[in-house]
Amino acid sequence: MCVCVCVCLCVCVRALGNRSSSSVPAASVPRTRGRGFISRTPENTQTRLSWRTVSQLDLRTHTHCLSLTRCVQAADWTRLCVVNMGEQRSVQPVLLLLLLPLLLTRLSQLWAFPFSPSLDLDVTPRTTVFSKGLLGSVRFSGSSQNYSTLLLEEEAGRLYVGGRGALYALNTSDITTPGNLTIDWDASPEQKKMCLNKGRDNQTECFNHIRFLQRFNETHLYACGTNAFRPLCAYIDAERFGFSSGFEEGRDRCPYDPAKGYTGLLLDGEMFTASQYEFRSSPDVRRNFPFPTLRTEEAPTQWLLEADFVGSVLLKESVNSSIGDDDKIYFFFTERSQEQAAYPSQTKVSRVARVCKTDWGGQRTLQRKWTSFLKARMVCSVPEYELHLNILRSVFVLQGRDAQSSIFYGIFGLEWKNIKASAICQYAFSDVQKVFEGPYMEVQDSKWREYTGKVPEPRPGSCITDRHRAQGINSSRDLPDNVLTFARRHPLMAGQVHPVGVRPLLFKRSVNYVKIVVHREPALDGNIYTVVSPPADDGWLHRAVDIEGEMHIIEELQLFDRPQPVESLVISSALRSVYVGSHSGVVQVPMSACRRYTSCYDCVFARDPFCGWDGGACVEISSSSKRSNITQDILRGTRGCKENLGNVVHRRRSVMSGDDVLLQCELRSNLATPRWTLNGKDLQGFDLNSGYRIGTDGLLIIGARAQQSGSYRCLAVENSVSVLVYLYTVRVHTDPFYPVEPTDTTSPTTVSSPAVVSTSGPTEQPLPSPPAPLPPGPEFQTYRHMEAVYISLVAVLGGLCLVLSVVLLYVSFCTRRASRDRKFSQQGLRVLGESERKRSSLFELTTISSHCNGRQARHSMSMPDFSDMGDGFLQIVPGQGNMSPTKTPPPAPPLPMPPPLPSMDYANGLSATLPSVLRKMNGNSYVLLRQADHEGTSPLYHSFTEELNRILEQRKHTQLDLQPDESSI
Repeated sequence: MCVCVCVCLCVCVRALGNRSSSSVPAASVPRTRGRGFISRTPENTQTRLSWRTVSQLDLRTHTHCLSLTRCVQAADWTRLCVVNMGEQRSVQPVLLLLLLPLLLTRLSQLWAFPFSPSLDLDVTPRTTVFSKGLLGSVRFSGSSQNYSTLLLEEEAGRLYVGGRGALYALNTSDITTPGNLTIDWDASPEQKKMCLNKGRDNQTECFNHIRFLQRFNETHLYACGTNAFRPLCAYIDAERFGFSSGFEEGRDRCPYDPAKGYTGLLLDGEMFTASQYEFRSSPDVRRNFPFPTLRTEEAPTQWLLEADFVGSVLLKESVNSSIGDDDKIYFFFTERSQEQAAYPSQTKVSRVARVCKTDWGGQRTLQRKWTSFLKARMVCSVPEYELHLNILRSVFVLQGRDAQSSIFYGIFGLEWKNIKASAICQYAFSDVQKVFEGPYMEVQDSKWREYTGKVPEPRPGSCITDRHRAQGINSSRDLPDNVLTFARRHPLMAGQVHPVGVRPLLFKRSVNYVKIVVHREPALDGNIYTVVSPPADDGWLHRAVDIEGEMHIIEELQLFDRPQPVESLVISSALRSVYVGSHSGVVQVPMSACRRYTSCYDCVFARDPFCGWDGGACVEISSSSKRSNITQDILRGTRGCKENLGNVVHRRRSVMSGDDVLLQCELRSNLATPRWTLNGKDLQGFDLNSGYRIGTDGLLIIGARAQQSGSYRCLAVENSVSVLVYLYTVRVHTDPFYPVEPTDTTSPTTVSSPAVVSTSGPTEQPLPSPPAPLPPGPEFQTYRHMEAVYISLVAVLGGLCLVLSVVLLYVSFCTRRASRDRKFSQQGLRVLGESERKRSSLFELTTISSHCNGRQARHSMSMPDFSDMGDGFLQIVPGQGNMSPTKTPPPAPPLPMPPPLPSMDYANGLSATLPSVLRKMNGNSYVLLRQADHEGTSPLYHSFTEELNRILEQRKHTQLDLQPDESSI
């Protein structure tokens, strides 16, 4: 089906290739990071694009400007196309009839697809700031890695950092201040070896990862680490920053695995944690100390099922409580779904659980178990698309004046690993309390269903209040057994916790948010705006503001040069800084950098609650003494700025007729679109015949003509306001001998005309059509008839493929023939070798060595099977014995002088034998043995010859050994 859709769309694009006059211009596409129709080139460079570049631009622009399709990429696994039939005016009726059945069958799925391009769901960051452009940020990097735990104490001015094998105490004002305190706390070599023997990774797991670091009392901190899969805990003297006592066993307080989900709190000397503590244990919520310790129930109803915890918080509901309520601890996690899910593909759900702080367990039932444990499902979905984000990654609690006014924000993602998508949902604790006061769920016929029976009194799972005390129940140990039995079997609530507004605050595709911090900032209009800062798994930090229920991403910041996930995140409202911990270090980033905005409209367009324009610069409002002169518009981002008569860059270009010219126009904002004018008239750069092509990075003049000379203006259109950015003066010369300026002439010029105009104002009204082009000439034939270019390109590629096929066939034929000839030569060698032994007694003795002579002799032989013999091996090969028997053999060459022989005798009675003498000879020499006598021949030579003849007569009819050894000679 998808193939049919693609084929039909390609036919449509082909048929409408010359009918783009009714389409939307390419300039209406918002620019995102790293995208642009025209590649960027250095300034002051005259650019001429080849026909290939123009064709690529034409394809990209036609794909968008025809408005025939809206293609959406969903996490690299599907591409769906929606045909916008309302914008097609010149489509062939037959083509529409062919597409109509296909559209009707896929229309419902397309509209329900969760990744449809909606401006409300996929927010684009306004500006992109790379790591080199960060203002006011500082970094800290110690001797350790994996800075996964941060503890911020604003009053003391300390930021405590827990890394891999070390703890640090940093100054919150500047974390790079010299003299930062350090505690080295790594696992012992013996413990690392034991961890390695357990099959763990000695590069990541067999270390002491600090997982818990909080304030214990006024003088001490309490820290726990994995200690190479044997957790340990210790007390730290905060004043001198050192261990105050020995280590404690941390098996029930810290997980073994550094990658396991974990959360913990220290409240009034009591430790509450939640994690999977041991290898084979189930996830658990515990009260670790003091005695008695509590934990969750595992039978008959398992309260937690493969839970992965991400956070916890204490709400002091006992303060100003009219019913004498108890403080409550909330835990946030994701677990395997127990109830019947609406979507079978989703096996996990997000949860919020609650326990009472003064819960002591039951007397007989639920001994040392929670009597107040309740959990409910958290929902974060896009209702109109039926998209449910079921994985909870992080939470941030923004506490109000009381528990009822407190809210929390959650980062949610999808269960499928190959799809990147994130959502931020906002919840009210008052809605959570209503769910916990609602109906229960119970197991009926192995399925979880809503319980409709009678609920015992007092209500199971509730904390001890004045109503309980009036009945003589002063603690959880006084609760009746029927209440505790009901609480054991009904830990799950039937109601679901829905976000405020029943939809996410922010939905972002292709991004995996991992953490979140939230801050509220008052603006000049009297409203208090919520600013959220979620970092992604690649190290980018987004800053977004909630404006009347809609999220506006102010900027995206690259925190690290190399992509790496954020492991910890805290925010300091007093210092207006965000502290980010990752694998490589800790980064301190200011909440805002108002100096980055260089003009009034740039400052106002940002809609940053921290910043405003004071008439000369963009300043931070909190540090400004005269707020009456500051301009800020958060709601609309358009009002307050007057006509901007600042410096505008003026560039001059002199080009030859027929050249391609690129006029660059870099836009600071990703939300701005370029608008080009020529002598006050708007240019429509969507048709190739117009001679222009408008992209997000500039204007391309295709085949410059004399009529295209004039004054070009680039205006950035944002929030329905046009701001002048660049001014070009272009002169097109038709004389081929006219000297063209090699570079641009750039000069900052103060423009006398208003640089900021409204798109609906009377100035620079768009004309109905661009300047009339010249009749097509031969020099423009390539650009005007792109179909011929495409056909030619296809023909050239087809010819190249044909040539390559012929070459491959020829090489294959030659390879097979050579292989066949080699096989025949080997067979012939064996046959000829037998006959040559009978016809001739000429033999050549060659010593193969590792030098050039030996290698040349080896390669010159016609026996390829000898190529694998070692260097320095003695071989006997047949000589040239194919001459006529009637002819006498040629005289043998003079033999070299034999080597000096030893004076000793050998055991066999001979003074020397062939193998023994050859062992004494130089390995680089060779000896030719002939049967003919020669003058001056040593008597030893005859003994060598006789021995050799005797051996050869014995082995005359044997096959030549391809791997002979010394005994075969």
